[in-house]
Amino acid sequence: MTDPFIRSFEDAGREGPLAGLRLAVKDLFDVAGVPTGAGNPRWLETHAVPSEDAVAVARLRAAGARVVGKTITDELAWSLNGTNAHYGTPDNPAAPGRVPGGSSSGSASAVALGRADIGLGTDTGGSIRVPASYCGLFGLRPTHGRVSLEGAVPLAPSFDTAGLLTRDAATLRLAMGVLLEGTAEAGPITRLLAPQDIWDEIAEATTAAVWPQVEAMGLPIDRAPFFTADAGDHPLEAARVAYATLQAWEAWQAHGEWIEANEPAFGPGVAMRFANAAKLDSADIAAAQRVRSGVTALVRDRLRDGVALAIPAAPGPAFPIGDAPNREAIVRLTCIAGLAGAPGLAVPAGTVEGLPVGLQLVAAPGGDERLLELA
Repeated sequence: MTDPFIRSFEDAGREGPLAGLRLAVKDLFDVAGVPTGAGNPRWLETHAVPSEDAVAVARLRAAGARVVGKTITDELAWSLNGTNAHYGTPDNPAAPGRVPGGSSSGSASAVALGRADIGLGTDTGGSIRVPASYCGLFGLRPTHGRVSLEGAVPLAPSFDTAGLLTRDAATLRLAMGVLLEGTAEAGPITRLLAPQDIWDEIAEATTAAVWPQVEAMGLPIDRAPFFTADAGDHPLEAARVAYATLQAWEAWQAHGEWIEANEPAFGPGVAMRFANAAKLDSADIAAAQRVRSGVTALVRDRLRDGVALAIPAAPGPAFPIGDAPNREAIVRLTCIAGLAGAPGLAVPAGTVEGLPVGLQLVAAPGGDERLLELA
């Protein structure tokens, strides 16, 4: 197993609402005077040491949190596995011998191990929600744009968000209150949408573990399908493909020039995804944008008036290190929030064969505080 920290250190700390809480920072965020490596040695070699904190780091520090180190991330944040070909696989104490989930793998591991109280991460396509599920943690992917990403390495800017992982809901709510900007939706979550068409795709063991947590919230549950009758034969898969296409396009726009100039060595999965991203054309993007618009409209229509989508955060528990994950099955569950720019909250829900699995709650954009209150 691998230590989650790529660089350990500790602030003196300040007064504030987060005083006494330890902060682990994903190695995408700048910390003044500390290299930002983005999970790849070539990135580390070709970028200067930052002189200022990323905005999210600065705000958490100003509120009293003490940075205790920079944590391993999957390369350029483009993975949900939690493995890194250069720096190893951070430990998952909730599922020994299994991955912690990525790409906020080190931050999740540090919190799960009790070596930090708050893990700062990013979530583009599930990189907070999946590690939270695998490690038995709470994690919030905020509404797109409500937490500043200034001073953080991008992946796919129209999907990228910065959020937190914690061991309890109260700490998550407190710390996210420091980061969230903009106007919040008023009122509580009053009803859950647990669509039959999405839950039908979930393995029986995961459903048995997660469904009781849905019922335990004590809210009315609507089982109506999420997708409309005219959405085609496999609308959730179409949403996944659209998400993957747009993410890849944006990732290549963000990093293609650097990759071609510097020829970094990537692990096999990341290398394959960048190679495929370079081949996309405008027709691919136009088709994916149409699907994205449809999913966004559905989210805004179905999650109005205090309704939250309730689905598993991942298809099952963490997979063993060395096994090949079913990436497509994971993204089918995480892509709805990403496509719509909506907030997604992962909460511990139960276990499958003793391994944690999480429940994912998605609200309409701006509903972050509603989700935190519900948690």
